[in-house]
Amino acid sequence: MKLLIVASSLDLTQPFSATPAWWQLLKALYEIRVDVIATPYQGPAIETLWWRAAPNPAQLQGDFFKAGRDLLRKLNLTPPQADSTPSRTLTTRAAQTLIAPLWAAHLDKLLTKEPDINAVIVLTAPLNHLKGVAAEIIRKHNKPVFYYDGDVPASLPTMQGFASGFRIYDGADPAEYTAFISNSAGGAAALKGLGARAVHTLYYGVDMDVFSPVSVGTQDIDCFFYGHGREYREQWVDAMIAQGSRALPEARFAVRGTQLGDLGRAEMLPYLSFSKLREYACRSKINLCITRAAHASVFASSSSRPFELAAMGCCIVGNPYLGVETWFEPGKEIIIVQSADEAVERYRFLLAHDGERQRMAAAAWARVAAEHTMQHRARELVGIVGGYL
Repeated sequence: MKLLIVASSLDLTQPFSATPAWWQLLKALYEIRVDVIATPYQGPAIETLWWRAAPNPAQLQGDFFKAGRDLLRKLNLTPPQADSTPSRTLTTRAAQTLIAPLWAAHLDKLLTKEPDINAVIVLTAPLNHLKGVAAEIIRKHNKPVFYYDGDVPASLPTMQGFASGFRIYDGADPAEYTAFISNSAGGAAALKGLGARAVHTLYYGVDMDVFSPVSVGTQDIDCFFYGHGREYREQWVDAMIAQGSRALPEARFAVRGTQLGDLGRAEMLPYLSFSKLREYACRSKINLCITRAAHASVFASSSSRPFELAAMGCCIVGNPYLGVETWFEPGKEIIIVQSADEAVERYRFLLAHDGERQRMAAAAWARVAAEHTMQHRARELVGIVGGYL
């Protein structure tokens, strides 16, 4: 199979949270012998050993837009975020007028040059900015075009969206795509309600060659969390970190992240590299997985973090997460707490029982290896696409 993939970004230096997942997925596709051509919506085209890169046809325009937006934010001149704000509507219309035609021509050229491409997949690039492109490709080349929304349910119009993100469904036409693919089982009905003709679920997974345990000697951190921002998880950052660290003054709580607010007694660790982040997780007796409410409240809305932690051989304690049993068995492979008091109780127990922590970590690792690697997801994606060929 040969796939042309439009990725939201391939640049790991930019703050697009899904980019590491796209790297892992494209690498996994290569590993199962899928020929991948990747072209980024934002930023430069980046060639790797696992895919062939095609240029971003609107990189100059995208860089100009990003520089202007960043300047406005730096000067605190960005208008309040709302679906109906004139600035958002103007941006969407400008993209549809100036950017979408560039992308239509770019994809047309690639598909004409390489007619053996089986399908096009758009990975979370702004849906409304590319309005009309999928319909044109399907009409002209008779190839299926899929849209993979990896941010469901936070991306949906019923949610508030992230402060740094686009409202991608405002002014979009989901019906022009052959089918939608989503990281959320519970979000499928909402996507169909927005006009998607068909919806398939493809959960996040993990590349176990990248997220693997490292030998660190003594585990000198008791409870560790890494993540950015309090959006949608204020309650559990407070309950599991701030209150937990105050209730257990003898325990060492540590955090790597930004804009998390009051963290109680938890110390902030510096970011030095991805390898150091992996080392922090493996140095920790307990790793906290605090999932944002947007995902945790809609059934089986996957995020990368539980799979990453399990692949690194971590003992995981998480907040309530609707549908988490889809991937991990609570009590055996992950601990789910319902309150700050329960979190403290579980921390005390796990910190006092090394064998129980190790048993849970081993069970979670085995579950990921058996069911949730990125190669599993790549095969599932090929199966979805193959159903339309």
